[in-house]
Amino acid sequence: MGTVPQRAARFTYLNFEIDGSILRGHYECGGVTYRETVEFSHPLDVNSDAVRAVGELWFLLAGLSYYKARAAHTIDVGTLPLGSAGRELFEASITDGLGEFAYRNGLDLSDVAIVGGHEVIATAPALDRHSVLIPFGGGIDSVVTVRALSPQLSPALFVMSPPSGRFEPLEETAALMHLPVQRATRTLDPQITTPNAHVFNGHVPVTAMVTLLATISALASGRGGVVMSNEHSASVPNLTHGDREVNHQWSKSLSAERLIAAALAERCGDELTVASFLRDKSELWVAREFARSHDVLTTFRSCNRAFRQDRTERARTWCGECDKCLFINLVLAPFVPSNTLDDIFSENAPLRRADMEGAIRTLVGLGMEKKPFECVGDPDECAVALQVVAAMPEYRDCEHLRAIDSELSHDRNLDELLANQGGSHVPAAWLS
Repeated sequence: MGTVPQRAARFTYLNFEIDGSILRGHYECGGVTYRETVEFSHPLDVNSDAVRAVGELWFLLAGLSYYKARAAHTIDVGTLPLGSAGRELFEASITDGLGEFAYRNGLDLSDVAIVGGHEVIATAPALDRHSVLIPFGGGIDSVVTVRALSPQLSPALFVMSPPSGRFEPLEETAALMHLPVQRATRTLDPQITTPNAHVFNGHVPVTAMVTLLATISALASGRGGVVMSNEHSASVPNLTHGDREVNHQWSKSLSAERLIAAALAERCGDELTVASFLRDKSELWVAREFARSHDVLTTFRSCNRAFRQDRTERARTWCGECDKCLFINLVLAPFVPSNTLDDIFSENAPLRRADMEGAIRTLVGLGMEKKPFECVGDPDECAVALQVVAAMPEYRDCEHLRAIDSELSHDRNLDELLANQGGSHVPAAWLS
């Protein structure tokens, strides 16, 4: 029987530093100290109250990457400015942002106590509301955001890279956007990336951390907006465990967006806007819009195996086997010619493969398992996409698709999902 990790008593926030273009966060738990470093491609104003205030909020959330190792019962934030909105964001990042982590490790984090912290002193940075920064991952969502934004805006891309080097498919796709790029390199403490049977491991709310780093980059360059690309279905949970919803994409959800916006407003006032451009859009709407960007079809890559930290382990093509490959194939199929998709997936298009039937059934909500712990659309979106594809002549030889479609209820249709889904906090100035 393997070693079972034990929860620690206390996790402590030690120190936050800004040094030129570098942020550093220092943490301690059970006698082990951790340090995370983020280096930006442009200098940060170390005297800027706004940069420091948001940097401290990043420091708070980034600590969860190290907190998870021992899942301490008490979190001591020391003298860190917390504020009421910051505390609410932090508490939700523990209970919901670490929801999948807790579920997979059989932990109950409802008993976590947060001690320390001070009130926040609000700042009022001078920012250009028409100058925006777009976190860019090279996938269909961020491409659509870039190309759908109002031409009256002055945008730039924000790209994160690991110390092992830039991601080639992301860089190739970013180059096709023809926009300036602001960069950051995040270096995790090697103690947290080295396999260790004595600590817990699992998913953390990375997108929330990236959002805050993009905000710091925006503030440093006087930009008044950070344009995220999180669509409507990111708010849909994977499952319900007890009385709590578990959502792999919590930090991309509407709930997280509101909490982050409130915590930033508490620190920077209302001159700064951070919102998702795609919040009221379905994945099918995004796929339809992306299909019009013919120039990026051969460069983009959403397969997670292309974005591994270790450069030697990165896949050079779509693997055609993971849930992400399958999902992208499925949502693009109603809008992209099948021969083009076959080229994209190197004739290994997972949607065509009968041995992927089980994974397809899971995506559309018919499988024995719940929605995969992956950044994929909700079962309704996938079911509607499959309904369309199963009726297309190009897929007449895919009997497994028609068999699955025959079991679907067809309660929703494509036109319904191409319409706006719910509300959005996007300011009018961002819209074409």
